[in-house]
Amino acid sequence: MNFNEFQPGLKARFAHLSLAAASAAALLTSGVAVVTAMPAQAAIARDVALALKLRLPKTPIDALDCTTFAPWCEVVSGESLFYIDEAARYLFVGRLYDLEERRDVTAARLLELNPDLLVAGAARAAGHAETHSPEARTAQAKTRVDLSVLPEDGGVLWGNRRGPRLVVFSDFQCGYCQRLTGELKQAGVLVEERPISIFGAASRRMSEGVLCAKDKAKALHAAYAGRAPSAQADCDAGEVLDANEAFARANGFAGTPVIVRASDGAVLHGYRDAATLREFAGAKPGTDQ
Repeated sequence: MNFNEFQPGLKARFAHLSLAAASAAALLTSGVAVVTAMPAQAAIARDVALALKLRLPKTPIDALDCTTFAPWCEVVSGESLFYIDEAARYLFVGRLYDLEERRDVTAARLLELNPDLLVAGAARAAGHAETHSPEARTAQAKTRVDLSVLPEDGGVLWGNRRGPRLVVFSDFQCGYCQRLTGELKQAGVLVEERPISIFGAASRRMSEGVLCAKDKAKALHAAYAGRAPSAQADCDAGEVLDANEAFARANGFAGTPVIVRASDGAVLHGYRDAATLREFAGAKPGTDQ
């Protein structure tokens, strides 16, 4: 993707005038707002698509949504995802996080677009050759899970050895997973961190390097700092990573981080602060938060 090709255009500016006209109409009558707002959004999407074609001619545009995250448009290009403003001037590649629902919106969307990110691992663990069958789709998210089915060597223990244990499913390329490590330290809990490859092959390689390291806890924190060790030639962590990812799929974990209370399998989806983690970890088993 060549971002240097971007230049401001009259077509994109005209889209803002259309949106402004629709907003003005909405102040006059709510009945007109429904009629004018929809064409305005369609005009914005059309002009953004044209601008992208002119400014990124080598980037295929498979889908464009200028409604869900307005004033930003979501752009799907192959297996990748990026965002651009309605004037088609500013573009960013990164992750959107829903603060109300406390979930990584981009991670969930990437899994929706590329189910093989977790489907492939689940299929290998279950012994299935076909990874595109309807049964292979992510299950509905569960609020309580059975941790006993997970392999013992698929996680990394770190933190307070005397504290209550929390099992965290994470991706080393997930910014909120990295932030969560600081909150987990402050919470004074014992962490069992289980990597899953939400962001594809690069995440998988990082996870293999961590699980194959002599000092796994040190390697884990190095991975979050961008210094993940390479997997050793005589170490194969594929089977346990497949099991982690199969478990994530089966329980509807569509993003990271996901926090599970070891005492009873209660689940929290998304980033939480130290106080919330401490309360969750110390809650009476069988209670939901």
